Amino acid sequence: MSSADLLPTADLPDSPHARQLRAGFPWLTFSPELESEFRRAHFDENLPHTRVNFCLAAIITVAFSAMDSVVLGPELNRIPSMIHMLVILPTLLIGLAASFSAQRHRIYPPLALIASILLGLGVTAIQIIATRGGVALLFPCLMLTIVFTYFLAALIFYHAVAVNVIVMFVYLLAGTVLQLPGREFAYDALTIIAANLFCASVVYMHEKISRLRFLEACLLRDMVARDGLTGIQNRRMFDQHIQRVWQQAVREEERVAVLLVDIDCFKDYNDRYGHQAGDECLRAVAVSLSQCARRPLDFVARYGGEEFAVVLYEASREYVAEVLTRIQRSIAELNIPHEASRVASRLTVSIGAAFILPSSSRTYEGLIQLADEALYGAKEQGRNRVVVMEAEYHTLKTGRFEKRRGQGAV
Repeated sequence: MSSADLLPTADLPDSPHARQLRAGFPWLTFSPELESEFRRAHFDENLPHTRVNFCLAAIITVAFSAMDSVVLGPELNRIPSMIHMLVILPTLLIGLAASFSAQRHRIYPPLALIASILLGLGVTAIQIIATRGGVALLFPCLMLTIVFTYFLAALIFYHAVAVNVIVMFVYLLAGTVLQLPGREFAYDALTIIAANLFCASVVYMHEKISRLRFLEACLLRDMVARDGLTGIQNRRMFDQHIQRVWQQAVREEERVAVLLVDIDCFKDYNDRYGHQAGDECLRAVAVSLSQCARRPLDFVARYGGEEFAVVLYEASREYVAEVLTRIQRSIAELNIPHEASRVASRLTVSIGAAFILPSSSRTYEGLIQLADEALYGAKEQGRNRVVVMEAEYHTLKTGRFEKRRGQGAV
C-alpha cells in the first residue's frame, strides 16, 4: 500500500512532490523541476546493476562472435565479425566507461541512447546478413538486444521505446526491401512486434511504480525535514544546509548571509492572546519569510521557539538589503495586533544579519555566532530593527569562531 493510499493527498504538505502526486503522471512525465531530479535518482539507483549488465553484454558479444564464426563460416562471418568487434563491443565498453565518469549524470543518458541504437542496428545487420546467406539461426540475438535495451541499460521508458521502434522499423524495412524469405521473415517480424509490446508494457508499469516510490520517498523526506507547526524547514535541516553551503562557498568563493529573525515580545503575545493564537502567529510569520527569500538557493527554517533563520547563498550586499526590507515590510503587512508588546501595537521582529565571505580557516558556527551577535545588538537597541555585521567577522573572538590550532582556539 502506498503513502497516497494511507494519507489523503489534500493533507500532504505543499511541495513540488505533493503537487505532482496530486496531479498524477499517466504519461510518465513529471514537471520540469522534478523530471531531472527523478532521472538522476533513477540512474543512481540502477548504476551498480547497469555496470554489471554492460560487462555481461560485452562478454556475451565476444561469445556470440566466436559462435558466429563457427555457424556462419569464415566467408559469411567476415562482416558480422567486424560489426561485433568494431561496433558493438566498443559501444558497450564506451557505455561502461561513461558510467564511471565524474560527469556521468550528464553524459551517460544521451550516450546510452546512441549506444543502444548502434547495438540494435548492429545486431539487425548481422541478422539480415546471416539470413541472406541462408542461416536463420541468429534471430534470438535480436531478441536479447531488445531485452537489454528495455531492462538492462537504465534507459527511461520513452528512450527504450524509441530505440526499439527505430531498430524494429529498420529490420522490417530492410527485410521487405531485400525480400528475405517470406514465411520466416513474417514470423520473425510478428515476434519482434510482440516482444516490443510485451517489454514496453512491463517497463511502463515498472517505471510508473519507480516514479511513485520516488515521490513517496521525497514526500517522506520533506515531512521529516519540516517543522510540524509552521511547515517550513526545521532546525535539523538548517544545521545540515548551513554546513553544505559553507563548504560550497569556500570552494566557489561566494558570499553567504545568515539572517536570524526573532518575534518581539512573543512570550507576552502568548500570555495575552493564548498559545493557539501564538501558533497561528508563528505560521503567518513563517509564510511571510518564505515569500521574502525566493531565489532557488535561498533557505528558510524555524531556528527554535519564535526565532527563524534565513540563509542566502551567493549574496550581494544589495540582495541582503533587499531581503531585509522585504521581511520588515511583509511583517508590517500582516498587521497582527500585539497590545502586550513593549515595542509597538502591532507584531514586529528584530533581525540580526551576518554577511561574510567564508574562508577555510574558519567554521560555519562562527557565521551563526555573528548573526546571533547582530540579533542581540538589535534587541539591545530597542527591538523592531535590523543590525547587520560584516567587518566584525574578522575581529570577533568567540572560542569557536576559528578552527582549532595547536592546543587551543583563537
